[in-house]
Amino acid sequence: MSDVLIISAAPSHAAPTGVVVEHVAEVLRAAGHRVSLLDVRSLPTLSLLTEDLRDPEIAEAVSSVLSADGVVVASPVYRAAYSGLVKALLDLLPKKALRGRAVLPLATGGSQGFLVAMDYALHPLLAAKGADQVVRGEFVLDQNVGSAESAAALEAAADRFGAALTPRLRKVS
Repeated sequence: MSDVLIISAAPSHAAPTGVVVEHVAEVLRAAGHRVSLLDVRSLPTLSLLTEDLRDPEIAEAVSSVLSADGVVVASPVYRAAYSGLVKALLDLLPKKALRGRAVLPLATGGSQGFLVAMDYALHPLLAAKGADQVVRGEFVLDQNVGSAESAAALEAAADRFGAALTPRLRKVS
């Protein structure tokens, strides 16, 4: 159907954000989407932080974002802010790189108070990169990751995201 890139700032696959990413990836694959995962933590840190676009891994990461039909951005929330690695990667993108692409923000955190990071930190960052089709995302408390309730919420978010991808595919065809 469509090419989806999941940008994950999970510190590990077993961390709450990693579990959320895997669940959403499975739901999207089951719906017929081609899903690629970009673990930001696996990128060369020095090249990422110094914005070295000549580094082949950094250039490939940027190219992956620019060629995706839709982008999922998943980050743990620390002190009411997204991961610095996500910010570093998105800073490498051209100003309107996310325009015309469906974007799904996902976040995990240890306190309900961190929910504000979605509206006051992550959404403005995505908007600054031209995101004009931001699908209502999900914030999952760390303690609820893996629960039936969080699984249902993530499946609903993935469904909303999948529906947002459809108009883009019609335009391309």
